[in-house]
Amino acid sequence: MHALKLAALAALLSLPAVAQTSPPTHVQTVADLAAVCAPVDGMAPIIRLEAIAYCQGYITAAAQYHAALSRPTAGRRPLFCVPSPAPSVAQAAIGFAAWAAQNPGRAQEPALDGLLRYAQGAYPCPTPAPRRNPA
Repeated sequence: MHALKLAALAALLSLPAVAQTSPPTHVQTVADLAAVCAPVDGMAPIIRLEAIAYCQGYITAAAQYHAALSRPTAGRRPLFCVPSPAPSVAQAAIGFAAWAAQNPGRAQEPALDGLLRYAQGAYPCPTPAPRRNPA
């Protein structure tokens, strides 16, 4: 087993670094986030895995923050409503990257704004029933 691990490590280290050569450390725009959520096949495997992990962490954190802000006790209506069963984080990441590709005019917007726009379109909340005024 030890020899297998060494062989795998040697294979990883011998791969040429193409496309992105360093792991993502910060995203600012929709285009930046889409790039880490849909990394290209030609990039070094370790960089590709780090990009996917970065994307999924970003999406998870944004979703958890949104959930905390839109709890019923917070008195705020949610921006989006995740269905049950919820999509996986990977499915949301792929969906966001596809949305970004279909909306190139939003590429330079802040990453979080674009992610929330995507979520609102992909997971809309039901329209609340109108309030009745007691007669």
